[in-house]
This record gives sequence, structure tokens and C-alpha cells, in this order.
Amino acid sequence: MSFSKTNRTIHKWASIVIALPLLLTIITGALLLLKKEITYIQPQSMKGIAQTPTISFDEILKQASSIEQANISTWQDVNRLDVRPSKGIIKVRSENQWEIQLDAKTAEILQVAYRRSDFIETLHDGTFFQDKANLWLMLPAAIILLFLWLTGLYLFIYPYFRKRK
Repeated sequence: MSFSKTNRTIHKWASIVIALPLLLTIITGALLLLKKEITYIQPQSMKGIAQTPTISFDEILKQASSIEQANISTWQDVNRLDVRPSKGIIKVRSENQWEIQLDAKTAEILQVAYRRSDFIETLHDGTFFQDKANLWLMLPAAIILLFLWLTGLYLFIYPYFRKRK
């Protein structure tokens, strides 16, 4: 069997192997690129009064605890705090993906919304399926994709090279 025929066969079967992981990565990647444009994916950032945060952690937890959907009662229920001094806000993300935006000076609740971008990101990197799926699923898919690119380049260039000879 010639090298070109073997190359085409490998190219074809490798394409089939990575079709689903690649499709998932493409779709979720496109959604993540649009997350700031589509409020359904990620809530729009509001603007607070001051650019210097002055509220205490106790005030942040008290306000976050007042939002029933977020299901926050202790700091263990908080996934992260995102402090945006330039916008005058503090974003509190709960473990169940609800986001509470507080004014960094008055502790007023500016917005409460469900945040889907983190879920889409776990699909994108494969960790939705299993914590190490990014290593045993997405990394091999990326390596196979690189191999497909190289074999595809060869399949594209080889006929021109052959004509020149």
C-alpha cells in the first residue's frame, strides 16, 4: 500500500474518531466567544456608584444570603467573588451558578441572574463528563486534530508536488 493511500485512510478514520469532541468544542467555543453579547449565557455587568470597594465581607455574605435562588447561607456556598473596581461592583457567584451583583459601596443588589457560561465552559474543556476528561478526551482529540491538519496539508500539497516532477 502506498504512503498516500495509507495517509488518506488514516486521515479518514481519525476524522471519524474526533468528530463529536471537535463538534462539541466548536459549538461551545462559539458560545463562549459570544458570552458577553448574549445575556442568556452570561449576565451583563452592571455599574455601581464608587470605584473603591468599601463594603465588608459580612455585608457581602448578608446580601448574598438574602437571595433565595442562590442558596447561600455560609461562605462554603460561594464559588467566587469577582471584584470589579472600575465598574464599582462585586459579583458573588454561588455554587449553583447564580450570580449576584452588588454595589461595592452601598451593598445594594444590582442584579440577580443565572450564569450559564461556566456550564458551557465545562462542556468545552470536557470536565463536565469527568474531572480528568480534558486530559483523556480533549487532549487526544487535539493531538489527532493536529495530525489531521498535517496529513490534510500533505494530501493538499502532494498532487502539486507530483505535477512539478
